[in-house]
Parts: sequence; C-alpha cells; structure tokens
Amino acid sequence: MTARDPLVVFMPSGKRGNFPVGTPLLQAARSLGVDIDSVCGGRGLCGRCQVLVAEGEFAKHGVFSSSASLSAFSEPEKRFSRRAPLAEGRRLSCSARVEADVVIDVPATSQVHRQVVRKEADARAIELNPVVRLHYVQVQQPDMHDPSGDLRRLFEALEAEWSLKDLTCDLSVLQMLQPTLRAGAWQVTVAVHGEKQIIGVWPGLHEVAFGLAVDVGSTTIAAHLCDLTSGEVVASAGVMNPQIRFGEDLMSRVSYSMMNPGGAALMTAAVREALCGLALDVAKSAGVSHEDILEATIVGNPIMHHLLLGIDPVELGGAPFALATDHSLTLRANVIDFKLHRNARVYVLPCIAGHVGADAAGMVLAERPDLGDEMTLLVDVGTNAEIVLGSKQRLVACSSPTGPAFEGAQISCGQRAAPGAIERVRIDRETLEPRFKVIGSDLWSDEPGFDEATAGSPITGVCGSGIIEVIAEMYLAGIINQDGVLDGRLSVRSPRIVANGRTFAYLLHRGSVEMKITQTDVRAIQLAKAALYAGIALLMERLGIDHVDRIRLAGAFGSHIDVKYATILGMVPDCDLKQVRSAGNAAGTGARIALLDATSRSVIETLVRRIEKVETALEPRFQHHFVEAMAIPHKSASYAHLRKVVDLPAPKESTSQSETRGRRPRRSDPLKTE
Repeated sequence: MTARDPLVVFMPSGKRGNFPVGTPLLQAARSLGVDIDSVCGGRGLCGRCQVLVAEGEFAKHGVFSSSASLSAFSEPEKRFSRRAPLAEGRRLSCSARVEADVVIDVPATSQVHRQVVRKEADARAIELNPVVRLHYVQVQQPDMHDPSGDLRRLFEALEAEWSLKDLTCDLSVLQMLQPTLRAGAWQVTVAVHGEKQIIGVWPGLHEVAFGLAVDVGSTTIAAHLCDLTSGEVVASAGVMNPQIRFGEDLMSRVSYSMMNPGGAALMTAAVREALCGLALDVAKSAGVSHEDILEATIVGNPIMHHLLLGIDPVELGGAPFALATDHSLTLRANVIDFKLHRNARVYVLPCIAGHVGADAAGMVLAERPDLGDEMTLLVDVGTNAEIVLGSKQRLVACSSPTGPAFEGAQISCGQRAAPGAIERVRIDRETLEPRFKVIGSDLWSDEPGFDEATAGSPITGVCGSGIIEVIAEMYLAGIINQDGVLDGRLSVRSPRIVANGRTFAYLLHRGSVEMKITQTDVRAIQLAKAALYAGIALLMERLGIDHVDRIRLAGAFGSHIDVKYATILGMVPDCDLKQVRSAGNAAGTGARIALLDATSRSVIETLVRRIEKVETALEPRFQHHFVEAMAIPHKSASYAHLRKVVDLPAPKESTSQSETRGRRPRRSDPLKTE
C-alpha cells in the first residue's frame, strides 16, 4: 500500500486536493481553481500571493496543520522580506512547497476576486475582476536554431505561465516589443485586455495599472481613478460640463446643434477636452501618469453619450427620439481623443431608450432592483429625470422633463451648489422666522459665530436642496397652501411676507443680496415636481401597482436632498421614509462596477434588454397625473406613511386677497345698468 500524497485545503473556499511533496502552493491553488493573486508569475517578486498556515483549523478539516507542513523559507522569500518584511506567519505561495497535510488561509488581499467596499453611504461590495490584467513572464531568447519571432515567443511564454491562448497584439505594442524585451533582459510585464489582446509591455516587473470611471452629466462631469489591482479609489475630481455655454439643458444643446452648422462638433470637442483635463487632474492627485490609465468606463445620458462619441444628437430632439445605438461600445481611447495610455480601451455602457441613457443603466447596475421582490423606484434627478421601477419580475423605465429648477435655475434667488449657497432651511411655525445653513459652514444662521464663519464666503443664493426645503417648510408653516399659493394675509403677522408686484413673496434673507421666494419660484418647483411624479405614476400604472417599497434618489441633486422634504413636496410617491434614501452618484458607481468587474458588463447588457420603455410624450394619461401632482404633496394621494412622521397642514382655501395684491376688479357687463 503506497502512502497518499499530502492533503492541501484552501480556506475560505474549502477547496481541497492531494499533491505530491514539493508542489508549490500557488500551483496547487490554481489547479483547484483557487484564485491567488500574482503578477510576477511565481518568481517571488510582487509579493501578492501571500498565504497563511491556518494552524487552528486542523480539527475542523481533519488535517494536522502547522508551519512544519511547508518547506523552509526559500531564497526568493528571503529576498522579498528584505524589501518588504512578511507579516508573522505569512508565506509566498509561489515559493512555499507542500511537505505534509496543511490548511492554507488565503487572505482577502491575496485573492484575485476579492471585494472592495464602496465609500458611499450606501456601502456594498464590488467584485474585483478587472478586464485588464498584468502578467510577468520570462521569454525565451532567440537563437540561430529557433527562427520564431519575439512576439511568438512572448505568446508561448504567456500560454505556458498564465494559460493565455489565442492572443493578439496591438501594432503599437509590437513596434516597441523588441527594445522592451532586451531592456528587461527577456523578463517583461504584459497588460492583457479581456484575456485576448496585449495592450502594453514593460521591461521587468511593472505593477502600476489604473482605470478611470467617468459620469458625463449635462451639468457636471465626475471621474474616479481606481487601482485595478486593489479596487481602491485613489483620486476623484469633477468639473462643470463646458457644454453649458451652448445651452443650460439638454434640449437647448440639441437646438444649438440644429440651428448652428458644426454645433455638434463644437460640443463634442468641448466635452472631450474636459475629459482629458479630468484624467490629468486625477492622475496628478494620485501621483501617477495619465499614461498609467489602461482602461476607462463611461456613463451619460443619451445626448451626452452621442456628443461624446461625435454623433449629432439631432434625432433625439423629436419623436420617435431614435438613438444611433443602444448597444454597449468598446473603443480605443484615442478614437475619442481621450489621452490615456496609448492603447487604453474605453467601455461605454449601453443606453436604455431615447431619453433613458447609459447613466440610468449605471444606476441599475449599482442598485440592482432586479435581484429582489421589493418594488424599487430609482430616480436620477436632473434636468431630465430618468426613472426605473420594478423588481426581479419586471422592470420599466421612462424619462420625465423636470427642467433645471431643481438645480437652482429658473428660481429668482437660485444658484448652483457652491460655497455661500443656502442648502438647509427651517421656518418657525409661529413667528415665520427662518434659519438656514450655507455650504461651507456647519452652523445654523441663528447660532453664535455664524456671521464670522461665513464672512469669507457671503451668502449669494439658494441651491437646489435649499429650494426644496424652503418651499416644503413654507407649506408646513402655512405660508403657501396645498395649491402652492402664497397667503398674503400673513403679512399682518410677519414682516417676512412682503408684496411682490401683484402677488406676495417670502423674504428668506436680508443682506447684500436680498433673497425672496416668489410665487413664480413656487410655480417652477411645482411644475418640475409634477412632471417627475407624473412619470413615476405612469410606470406604476404600467405595472399595475399602487405603492412602492423602496425609493432611491440618485445624482448630484439626489445625493444632497433631504428625502423627507422631497416627499412632503410630492416629488415621489408615498413610502415608508425609512425606505427612502439617497443612492449617491449611482451612475458613477455603476461605471466603477463596470470598470472593476468584467462580468458586470454582460450583466448590464442583458438587463437593459429586459427593461420595458414607456414614452411619456405619447402617454395620454401623463397630463392627468401631472395636474394631480401639482398640489402639495398631491391632490388625491393620501400620503399615509408621511403623515405618520410629519404633521401635514389641513387644506387651506385660497382667496383673491391671499393670492394676489392689487388685482383689478372684475369688469362689469357693459349692457347692465345699476
């Protein structure tokens, strides 16, 4: 009877197998499908394949396990330890060899498919499985007896050491291959895209690989630089979309393209220049070169998507709102003038419909409403709200023309979020006196030190979240009624209610800039929130439901809004407020997921084909829902969940005295005599 080979158990996967004495742990792991990270190809250079003997696990797994179960420290391990000391009990699995039965713990930091935690409040794990990987190999040198080319021998080395087959190579890599091989003494690091395409080669061991996740919004562009080997976000930056000079909202930019020959090309050049600037900024912040960025993912609404790709968005300006493509795209970065690594690729997520774009697809990928039974509502609030509703049974989507009011535009004292903008408001129910917070200070305006804290940044306006809160507070305080009409009779009670032409206004702040919330401002917010609610109501009708279980508000505006005040205004349907929260920049998070997990790309490509599109412009019921939603919070919906936590005022009748000031008396009938 022959003795069996030693048993090796890998934790936490629990995979096990018998291997001959002297088998390197890394080789044993790979034969069992255990993904231990390594760039150097088992030469003890990168140190990523560290493992630990799990001495306390032997009883559980029927294995006597101790440090003596492995070979003594090898020369490569000693050399590595001189550069970066190994922690107590750690071994390099490429060098440590099996001597006896052993249980091996593979730490999360040594796993290829390890998880990284999102930094946003809605934290979740992202599987780390990037489409671009680095592989260190030693290439056979040429000689007179082997006429094969350097590229063939590189292919053979990658197949022998990394099991990569049927590879192709970019021409620009081939042009530099021979000097690179010789500079590295035939030891090189190769970047492979999708296990098929060689996109970079460096002499010796090269461990720097970054990716860029970009959200191209109509107002702002945000970029996150990620380390592809760890998943860490190493730098982030944002910039105003320079296309704003061509039009404040999306349809204005389409109109600019229609009315100005070459207008689309100008907007394309502007956004591409901004992208390049962002790439330089985040690379500089991380202390790396923009040429170290090997991959990028991009999301954006359909018009931003088309303009970035150099496609005139004119067809999106009118029915049937046809997209040039709703497929995902993988491009060379230089095709769109994106200055990254010379062979970097860009993955553009798929669009859903004519006005529901790749940003909405990113939101779906980040929130995954298709995985649960709960009816989930996702709303990316912007100048054009993108809405997705559903569960694992069915998903529907639409867009709704909310306009720029939520971002401070079309509001008399409105402004974009910036230092000095009012972002939080509370109104005393008795005195009608306001207090507020401004961006750049943690103090309320009635707290000691507020004036000193804001001296360097004067109060200049009210941003989107402040607009929502002040109008909701005006409603709760009875300054406006359910129809949004300012009650001018309150002027005898408070100097904050002031005449404003033929109507009244609420004086929010006296200062170098006097800020009033006018009747026109209230109407602008009512129109925007009614359009948003009407789109949601259409989707609820399509699914045959009368309530939603979860609501997630995404986008820059959705990230900062207080969900309670959004519900008081009636921006979203009634829902348990514990289930209503911000999703952060969900579109940008979706771009990060697509960057860090290659498998997620096929997931979202399949999901967008499942989503049913509802075109609000063609739905006859849209106008009905819109009119109902003009009331605060709503004309007919009861908002029972909201009433449990907020004391909503009783309906308040409007009168001609409360609605207007100085209205002309009604003209008498000229045929009648007194």
